[in-house]
Amino acid sequence: MLCPMEQKKKKTLLVVSLIVLLLIADQAVKLCVKTHMTIGEAIPVFGKWFYIHFIENQGAAYGMELGGEYGKLILSLFRIAAVVAIGWYIRRLIRREAPTGVIVGVSLVLAGALGNIFDSAFYGLFFSESTFTEVAHFVPWGTGYASFLHGSVVDMLYFPLIEIDRMPDWMPIWGGEPFIFFGPTFNIADSYVTCGMLYLILFQYKFFK
Repeated sequence: MLCPMEQKKKKTLLVVSLIVLLLIADQAVKLCVKTHMTIGEAIPVFGKWFYIHFIENQGAAYGMELGGEYGKLILSLFRIAAVVAIGWYIRRLIRREAPTGVIVGVSLVLAGALGNIFDSAFYGLFFSESTFTEVAHFVPWGTGYASFLHGSVVDMLYFPLIEIDRMPDWMPIWGGEPFIFFGPTFNIADSYVTCGMLYLILFQYKFFK
């Protein structure tokens, strides 16, 4: 039987190891896509249902954006503040001896936020710009396509599970328009956040009562 102090150390090691492994997986995929594909290039993986589709965005998860240079900076600073708050919360959960499942769920959210922060903070410093005709390559530090916190987030996972050329005119919102489900292109870090939140809501909700 581990003493409370040893249990806390064990959970801290679990959190750090999990976050590091998740970040390595996220960044490995992004670096591979960034250095081998042009913007807009799509590689079919599972028929017409799953593509590796390289795009970049200036903003939030699933391709959503905040316009302008200041919008990008505000979003980056917000991400950093969120990471600090989540890190503090995980530390508090460990001290309170919260269930391991709760700590793992919140750690998933933290890993996802860190993954996208890394893109926006550093990719612009050591990558050339990705274009529709040229693949990005590494450049000397600080000579890349953007300044600190102004880089673009790499997205590549695209699941157009249902494609309809034209929705019935009587349909609200989408009437007369083409429809794709699931339309957004996202990355692995986005999926960490989504999976972590869903797990906490569906399986750990009693803790948060």
